[in-house]
Amino acid sequence: MANITVDDKTKVGFIASGKMAQAMAKGFISSGMLKPSQLTMSDPRKNQYHILEEMGVVKTQSNVTVVKESTIVFVAVKPHFVRMVLKEVCQHITKKHLIVSIAAGVSLEGLEEECPLGTHVIKVMPNTPCLVQCGLAVYSLGTHATKEDGDLVKSLLSSLGMVEEIPDRLMAPASAVGGCGPAYMYTAIDALADGGVKMGLPRELSKKLAAQMMMGAAKMVLETGEHPGQLKDNVTSPGGTTIAAIAELDRLGFRSSLIHAVVAASNRYNELGEIDAKAAAEAKANK
Repeated sequence: MANITVDDKTKVGFIASGKMAQAMAKGFISSGMLKPSQLTMSDPRKNQYHILEEMGVVKTQSNVTVVKESTIVFVAVKPHFVRMVLKEVCQHITKKHLIVSIAAGVSLEGLEEECPLGTHVIKVMPNTPCLVQCGLAVYSLGTHATKEDGDLVKSLLSSLGMVEEIPDRLMAPASAVGGCGPAYMYTAIDALADGGVKMGLPRELSKKLAAQMMMGAAKMVLETGEHPGQLKDNVTSPGGTTIAAIAELDRLGFRSSLIHAVVAASNRYNELGEIDAKAAAEAKANK
């Protein structure tokens, strides 16, 4: 693959323009990393075109056009469509391309099977807070992807938040914590806001207090380097209101619920991978 750098000539494409693809594209644009004209996004649904038009990106119904017009191609379809889409565009993938999948469950090996031999492939797990440049993404390099490919993807994704390289075997738990995690936190914010309303706070104020508190707590963990348990202890005075609340959370299994949520999401990620591998093997056997 030719050496690619992120500049005003970089062409990035998204095969599919769902919520995650939109969040990433909007993040690239709002951070100043890319101009709208540098992005090409496909969507077979013309009733979705108004969203792409508002973003200012190049829109198309053709996945092949995305590949032809881009050097970095994000595969952003649902897991069960990944192989079908790669088969569709395979003959148009050249050595100049870097293929980046954000689909859960489909292994790097599975991605490479559907691309021309030697294709540079990277798997990425982003999350939706990328939309506000406060997201995270982890990535794993495929067999033929180089350190330079990884640096390129890291440079691009760094405009959206924190980026870490991990082995592919850790993608399931990383997705369960970092990719699904915002949904857990939104649920927690919603519940905290409800609690505030129950005790007399106006809804909007209660929601803002809960959200700002969670953002501040996360920043404390990241910037102080202290263990979350120690930070919790720092807030918990003997006989005070916080320890009364913590005791109630423990009684109701708060910590255990979060642990089990991560396990469930991780297991489901692996199940999706098994379903994909089984379907690919059956398709190959029936040829």
